[in-house]
Amino acid sequence: MIRLSACIEMLFREHPFEERFAAAKACGLSAIEFWGWENKDVGVVKERLSEHGLEIAAFCVGSRDPEIAPEWNKKRLSDRTGIKAFAKAVRESAEVANSLGCNTLIVTCGQARDDITRAEQHTNIVLALRAGGEVAGELGVTLVLEPLNVLCDHRGYFLSSSYEGFGIVEEVDSPAVKLLYDVYHQQITEGNLISNIKKHAHLIGHIHIADVPGRHQPGTGEINYKNVFAAIGSSGYDGFVGMEFSPVGASADAVKETLELARH
Repeated sequence: MIRLSACIEMLFREHPFEERFAAAKACGLSAIEFWGWENKDVGVVKERLSEHGLEIAAFCVGSRDPEIAPEWNKKRLSDRTGIKAFAKAVRESAEVANSLGCNTLIVTCGQARDDITRAEQHTNIVLALRAGGEVAGELGVTLVLEPLNVLCDHRGYFLSSSYEGFGIVEEVDSPAVKLLYDVYHQQITEGNLISNIKKHAHLIGHIHIADVPGRHQPGTGEINYKNVFAAIGSSGYDGFVGMEFSPVGASADAVKETLELARH
């Protein structure tokens, strides 16, 4: 069974942020997710989750610490001198995750650099994730590294290939570090969706979905989501599948269409 969550940064924007929890629940969902926690009132988020009986599937690693946040935001994972800041941001974020009952933290590695080789950047990312993974494991959460497409949305980003991403996860060799497989980004980058999901399900810690082109709900573009959902369901993957798309029409209608597609 596919467990869908709604990214309430992109969905239910018809409502103020604090009302999007109720809107997700009204659609029959059991989970939500968002991007950064630093700009949220964590206490209010906790209240809304409890009030509506929702889980939080994932959010991004970040920091409110004025000594950590600038370094983490600037250096990300490819700069070896930023590893300590990353590990501290993981600890801070994991403590927030624990308070909200969230088990998954999303990590982006940052832009490619032109001052060191790609191989050095790859190595630095592995080292950073080992350090962050140690903290995450200690606090009972999983870090998920996200490849992004560089053709349309994230030009200059270091990691676009899921193959390299899976390789990094294998090199890190920690149960607390996996990959975020974003179907939208990977369709643009490389395709071969079903084979990659089935082959690497044991390395996937979270999934995002949207159709191509346009980043709208499944069924609006070129991806055969009926087959993709079937592949996810038979792969052994048991995590959440996050709806991270800009809806065509009302959010509630787009979510219900996706729920119906996932059931078949």
